[in-house]
Amino acid sequence: MQNKNKTVVKSLDLLNLFLTNAKLNLNEMVELSGIPKTSVHRMIGSLEDMGFLQKDEAGKYSLGLLFLQFGQLVADRLDLRQVALPFMQALRDDVYEAVNLIIKDGNESIYIEKLESTHPVRLYTKIGRRSPLYAGACSRVLLTFLPDQEIEQYLNEIKLEPIGLGTITDKNQLRLVLADSRKKGYTVSYSEQENYTAALAAPIFNYTGEIVGGLSIAGPDVHFHEDRLPELVEKVKNTANQISRKLGWIQSERIIV
Repeated sequence: MQNKNKTVVKSLDLLNLFLTNAKLNLNEMVELSGIPKTSVHRMIGSLEDMGFLQKDEAGKYSLGLLFLQFGQLVADRLDLRQVALPFMQALRDDVYEAVNLIIKDGNESIYIEKLESTHPVRLYTKIGRRSPLYAGACSRVLLTFLPDQEIEQYLNEIKLEPIGLGTITDKNQLRLVLADSRKKGYTVSYSEQENYTAALAAPIFNYTGEIVGGLSIAGPDVHFHEDRLPELVEKVKNTANQISRKLGWIQSERIIV
């Protein structure tokens, strides 16, 4: 932990517990974090005073309203999100499926915007969700359009773990899928992250021709049947291209057929 303040790191460890837990009491934080009770008590007191945590009448802690302010600032400063949102709304209203905006963060994807489907049956996906780059069209579109060297480096470092019934766990098969998706200009998946679901995604490029995000639609797999797929592919790709052009991308830099 060289060059890191241990108290700050441990405080962040406590806050990270709330990524998967809505509310926790003191003893639960001690058990989950492995940090001594006296230290946890001291740190959560400071975090509460600063507005990072808030305590209810039952003694349960949850993330404070200060995170809403920080979260809104981050969201507002993501130019990609601001540019993409009206196009996402038009796409959702056209195809009636959930629409997601995804960016790469290390070896993972992270959802930075989501519009719910208008169908009564919906997928549970939220802003801030992280997924491995190899699993599902939403994430894999980011991997597909990276430079070849970066793709190979990723494949050499990562272990392909099964998540859903359709998750690709063979690296040679994944290479073939990536090559085919790059040629076609989109990615598609069935039951890779959640069983009986499907997703279709297209890349978003910036003015240099570099991929900066992915646009996807997702829903129950019965909505993505073979007869409907060509229509959905065209609409997702066209919308992603519109967003890319707003970011200064010139289509001749990357030919998406």
